[in-house]
Amino acid sequence: MTTSRPGLREAKKQATREALREAALRLAVERGPDQVRVEDIASAAGVSPRTYNNYFASREQAIVAAVTADREARVAAAVAARRAGVRLADAVTEAVVEQYTDTGEHDQRALVLITTRPALRDAFLDSTAGIEPPLTTAIAERLGATGALTARVLTARVLAASVASAVRVALESWLRPAGNAAGTDSPAAGGLVVPSGSLPDQLRTALAPLAPAFDAAEQHGRP
Repeated sequence: MTTSRPGLREAKKQATREALREAALRLAVERGPDQVRVEDIASAAGVSPRTYNNYFASREQAIVAAVTADREARVAAAVAARRAGVRLADAVTEAVVEQYTDTGEHDQRALVLITTRPALRDAFLDSTAGIEPPLTTAIAERLGATGALTARVLTARVLAASVASAVRVALESWLRPAGNAAGTDSPAAGGLVVPSGSLPDQLRTALAPLAPAFDAAEQHGRP
């Protein structure tokens, strides 16, 4: 019985998180994000505002979480699931492209909200930082790293952080307001943003410069 409690506790927490993000998106679609309060989301999910604050720091974070839900863990899981013979750089790139272009049931509705609200665009871009911890673990395992502060673990952290930054750059480029040259404006500027170009191409282009570093780490990690 004792061994089952942590699992039940985690399952309950996951269910609460899912209820909150689903309620946040539903209310945002129905009323508009600016008309949704944290108290409204908590009430719709059947929890207190205090409980809400244990899961999300803002309403924007909760709304965006409905479309990015568990994506970071799914990227890491996809890397771990690749065959050992697959080049690590390719495994990471394909995992990122696969998970960031997966069209879930909420994507279209959430995309409309994200592209019309600067605060939601910021939250969407900030969510890329969540890639780093689980991806670090997946890369470290592929490199045969052991321990907490070994050179291979540090290398895995650097690579994972670089991937997170590259994904953010790709998304910023994809969400750049039409007519703006690269680097001349922030995607958080007001107004409608129509995603431009191919997101898979943007992601592959942004991740391509990291390939030599992945190759070097993988070569060094071989016995």
